Parts: sequence; structure tokens; C-alpha cells
Amino acid sequence: MKFLLLLVVVLCFGQVSVASVVKKNHVQEKTYIVHMAKSQMPSSFRDDSTLWYRSSLKSVSNSAEMLYKYNNVVHGFSTRLTPDEAQSMKTQPGVVSVLDEVKYELQTTRTPEFLGLYQSTDLLPGSDSVSDVIIGVLDTGVWPESKSFNDSGMGPVPRSWKGVCESGTNFTSSNCNRKLIGARYFSKGYEVFIGPINETLQSKSPRDDIGHGTHTSTTAAGSSVAGVSLFGYAPGTARGMASRARVAVYKVCWLLGCVASDILAGMDKAIEERVDVISLSIGAFALPYYIDTIAIGAFAAMENGIFVSCAAGNLGPYPATLLNVAPWITTVGASTLDRDFPAYVSLGNGVKFFGASIYKGPSLPKNMLPFVYAGNASNWMDGNLCGVGSLMPEKVRGKIVLCEGWILNRAESGIAVKEAGGFGMVFVNLVADTREQIAIADQLPATTVGKTAGDKIKSYLFSDPNPRATIVFEGTELGIKPSPVVAGFSSRGPNPITPEVLKPDLMAPGVNIIAGWSGKAGPTQAASDDRRVEFSIVSGTSMACAHVSGLAALLKGAHPQWSPAAIRSALMTTAYTTYKEDGQPFLDGADEKPSTPFGHGAGQVDPVKALDPGLVYDLDVLDYLSFLCALNYTASEINRVTRSNFTCDPKVKYSVTNVNYPSFAIPLQSGGSGNGSTILKYTRTLTNVGPAATYNVFVNMQNESVKIIVEPSSLTFSQVNDKMSYTVQFTVSSLPILNSFSYGSIKWCDGKHVVRSSIVISWR
Repeated sequence: MKFLLLLVVVLCFGQVSVASVVKKNHVQEKTYIVHMAKSQMPSSFRDDSTLWYRSSLKSVSNSAEMLYKYNNVVHGFSTRLTPDEAQSMKTQPGVVSVLDEVKYELQTTRTPEFLGLYQSTDLLPGSDSVSDVIIGVLDTGVWPESKSFNDSGMGPVPRSWKGVCESGTNFTSSNCNRKLIGARYFSKGYEVFIGPINETLQSKSPRDDIGHGTHTSTTAAGSSVAGVSLFGYAPGTARGMASRARVAVYKVCWLLGCVASDILAGMDKAIEERVDVISLSIGAFALPYYIDTIAIGAFAAMENGIFVSCAAGNLGPYPATLLNVAPWITTVGASTLDRDFPAYVSLGNGVKFFGASIYKGPSLPKNMLPFVYAGNASNWMDGNLCGVGSLMPEKVRGKIVLCEGWILNRAESGIAVKEAGGFGMVFVNLVADTREQIAIADQLPATTVGKTAGDKIKSYLFSDPNPRATIVFEGTELGIKPSPVVAGFSSRGPNPITPEVLKPDLMAPGVNIIAGWSGKAGPTQAASDDRRVEFSIVSGTSMACAHVSGLAALLKGAHPQWSPAAIRSALMTTAYTTYKEDGQPFLDGADEKPSTPFGHGAGQVDPVKALDPGLVYDLDVLDYLSFLCALNYTASEINRVTRSNFTCDPKVKYSVTNVNYPSFAIPLQSGGSGNGSTILKYTRTLTNVGPAATYNVFVNMQNESVKIIVEPSSLTFSQVNDKMSYTVQFTVSSLPILNSFSYGSIKWCDGKHVVRSSIVISWR
């Protein structure tokens, strides 16, 4: 499957497995994550938390054992219990919470040049500073033989590194080097939830049998490799965003997904082993932060100065489908490159339609072939989707078949057509409607078109008594405009948990990205695909996340003293939302209309400008604690996230809107009557990270009924680390209809730097 996303119940293996529980005396036993309040540990255990955890566990079960002990992301452990035992565990002294296991799924050359990285090498941090930065990638593992892990010219492993290279099936410590400095695997939770790992199908080790983990890690930090392509497509030099950074891999995902206890264990080790960036292309569904495993682990990482980048999810273009939305996480949406792989559909009536493909194999016959609609060649109710086994061979043999569906089904549809004897396939992507189309390395001649083109093609199919077609493959095309475009599949806001925090934070390339691949998986990841490649082309917010992880490493190398929030701020406030050629707003790949902050966030990342942002919006642990208080979380709920006994001050009026975030999200209630105005005030603080300067404010708002006053309108900074605050008053004088929104920006400019904050006002 070429388009990867870690979202539960969406992929073909997204359903909960019947093997997710085991029986204990005919009672179902499941995995639970137990959070303990370390401050309540009895003195009799002499600071040995392991003994305390075992004693607490034994008080509810004589046979249960700890799967993992957690020291950093939470204080506690994971174990298997019956529901009654889990309920009893909740009543034990010192237990903060007992959380059910959750299953997660994976979110799945030219990008450095497209982002302007290597056009401005004099602006980039030196290789020595970046080589001290360690990116921890939690994914499906690593294919260490990939040329992208070549360590030529790299110095000794950073002294800060405290990790190991773990041995296992088809993997030894010698597989690591000065580039790939660490590798671990975590399978205990998965094997309880799914069942024992079949080591003939996947390696019980850090080795990547799927490809996703190798792709994301090499996108973030792969070494430079010349002469790369996939079957001749996308030729050039492949290199990660931070090609001199080090990589540490934590394999937490397997063939049937990932589970919370393993992810938490991977994050725990990444913190302990002192990575600088954590890259997580994983998600399940949006949850309150105190029961969100990734949010809890990311909070601990943030406390330790670690930047956490996460995929926004692949459920676009539908609203409020975002994943990983905690404000201490950088949430990344996906955009297109200026590169396409055109494969045109040519119809018998002489009309041609743009499509995309990276097919390499026997050509179609020179003459056009009979053309058939899959829905008319199947007995299945959803036969148009071309599920495997759904097509009748006698109706498709020797023909080109038109299939429809979501891009996740794309590779499966090609297999179905080939198995039924079809000669080719035209796949209609019912989500994206622009040139964004995701290219697949099909095993038969095939192409993907958008919905509008698909409707016109179907009209021809149904009206011509003898429809015919062919597919014309034209290789790799560069300089595509407009670009970037918001990927149609990229999950959209508003933030489903905290609508006052704008998400996604920003977007980065995530469509048709070429990077390193596993030597055990075909480029379509289908079991029937026995082709093997060193590099593959993949799409998803996973790829966008990996780009930002690498760019964060670049910024960390250039500015080692910056906090995770400062790095995110630099990436966000220097991002752009209009095309450089004509100043027009970005388009949305779903409908070719102007995109909004709910799709692009702060905009397309601009790493060169981010290295010198001028000012940043910084945040520390206390700011996030105040945020949790503003959500009216109880002391126990705050403890679950932070592992601290912090108590909200009843005398303080906490406000979610005053979190020092680099953007403004203002949810309002629609409807009502009268002509009254809504007035809202927000406060922000800017920190100077550049030379002394005076910044003046400029405001732009799409909707004239929204008035914005910023005070003061000018800020003067005399030295580095100076802090200045300002207030923004929003006056909204109209009551738009339900589910409408307006957007704009606030910019602080000193003549060199432009510090831009996105604004979105929504009516619910």
C-alpha cells in the first residue's frame, strides 16, 4: 500500500484484531498502562520504583508481569490484566490512572531544492553543529544497508548519546555506524494485542520489513546519494533535510500496526538516550490530552528540550480530522512539490486527461483498448472500488478498467484489475481534484485522475457504445505550477480537542516523495509485489512530518540553546501562504479553491528564513501547565500528562487564548440576533533572537466585519533575548452562518524580518 497513514480503522488492517486479548481462566485479559505517582512511593521501597510497581501489581494479580517499566514519559508500567483486575488496580495507593491499550497505524530527492535549502548553503549551519544533533524516529524500523545511512566523512558519535544498537532477527550491533547510531525494537505490547510475531514474515529486531520507517528516517536525515530514481522516475540526488544529523531508530510499528505501550516505551528510551528531535508519523484519533499516549510522551520530551514532530493525519479534506494536536507537539500537514509524473488518459473521442503514474513495465498495445467501468464488471455492490476478487474476468480481460475510490485503495485496485486479466487501469481519486494526484508504482499500466476528470471520463464511457482508451506515460516533469498545493488527503482543522489552538501548525512536502526503502518490501507493499528497490516514492503526512523533523534538526544545530517552542515558532512565523510568482493564495488540492489555515496552518515551511526569524514566540513548562489549568483539568488529569503534583491556583484566571502560541484561533458561536459586537482580547510575548531592531505591526484580515487593534503598534528590542508583549483586540460585528470562517494575519516587520502569525476566526 503506497499511501500510508497511522490511523486506526482506516487501513485494510485497521480493525481491532480478535487476537487483541488473551484468556485467563476464561476471562479476557488485555494490556493496560498504569500511571503511578512516584511522590507517593512508600519509604519502605528505598527509592526502588521497580519493587514498588511489582508489589502494586501483585496486590491485584499473582500471575501478571510487567511488559515495560517507564521512567521518563510516565512513572509506571504496562501489564496484562483482566478488566476486574484493572478496576482493582485503579484503587491501589499511588495509582494515578489505568489506561487501556490503543492501536495506532502508520501515516504515510527534490524537496531540499524545492524548499531552497541547498541554494543558500552559506546560510545553513556548519556540518559539525548539525552532526551533533540526533533525530529519534519511531516507526517500522530501519534497513541499515540503505546508502542513505552511509557514514563517510562523519566524525565520532556525539558524547551526549546514551543509546545502543540492539541485536535481533537479521540485525546485529554491527549494522549501526556513525550515521545510524542507535536502533531498538519494542514488540511486547504488540504481541499481546495482536499475537506472536511470525519471524518468517517480519524481523523481531530493528530491521524494517515494511519500508515506512526507512523512508521517514532517510527523508529527515539521509546522507546524500547520487544517481537515485525509482524505475527511472524522479532521478537525481537523494538527501535528507539534515543530511549530516545522526539517526536513532525505535521500531514500535509492525505489519498490523502499533500499540500504545510499545510507543510509550520507545519514547521513554528516546528521552533517556538523549535524542534532540523525535519524529512520529503515527496517530490513532484525537483524544483528551490526559489519555493521549503520544501527547503524554511528547510532554515529557518537551520538558527535556526535545522537539516533537507528528503527522497531522490523512483524513482530509474532511474538517476536524486532525491527529496529534497537543500544543507542545508540532503538527504537520502535507503539500505538493513542483514535480509530477504525468500519465495521460487518452479516450477514443480524442480527449485527453491528466493523470499520474510511476509505472515501469511492458507497454500497452499501440491501438486503443476496450474500456470498461468496474461497477459494470462486478457483482459486488461496491464493485466500482475494485476490491481484490471483485471483478469478473470475462468482463475485464484484455481491457482498461476504470476504478474509483480513496487513494488508500489505489494499489489494491491495480492488483484486482491485473488478477482479473485487465490490461490497464484508470483510477479516479474521489478526494483530490487537482494535479496533486499520487503516483503509484503499479504492476500494470495504470494512472490516477481527479474526480472532475473522472466524471468526464465516465460520461464518455456511458455514452459511447464502443468506448476505448489508452494511457500515455511521460516520465518526470519539473517546474509544475502552481506549487505547493495543500494535499487533498491531509487532515484538516479545526482542532477537535482545543479549537483555540490552530492546527496543523504548518505544512511540508508530503506527495510523491522519494527516499530510502526496505529491501524486503516491494514499492507497492503488496504481498504479490516481488520487485525490490533501494528507493521508493511514497505520499502521506508521514513524509511531511519527516521533513519538519529534519528541518528542526537543522535549526537545533544552528541554535542549540533554542527551546522546542522557539524552533516551532521560527518554522511557523517564517512560513508563507501565497505563491512567490504572483502573490495569489495557495490552492487546496481537494477543490482547487484557495486554501485556509485549517489546511495549511501557518503555511509552507521555509527553512532558510526559519534559521533567522528575528523574533520567536517561546513557551516553557509553566506555560503548558497554565494551559492545562485553562482546560479545567483536575489535579489528577494534569498529573497524568505531566507526572507532577501541580495544582492550579484558584486565584488565577487561566485562559486558553493567552497561551503564547505563534498563531490565533478564535472559535465563536454563530446565530443569535441583534447587532451587538463580540470583543475579544489576546496577549502574546515576543523574544528577540536577532540584532537590536524596531518592529512595526501590519494587520490583514479577509473579512471587513472583523476589526483588529494591536497595542502597542511598535516594539523595540535592544538586545538578544529581550522580551516584549502586545495585546490584540478582535471586534467581530457580524454573525455569519454556521461553520463559516474568516482568516488573516498579523505581521511584525523590521525591514529585514517578517514575523507572521496566522489568524482564523470560525463560527460554530
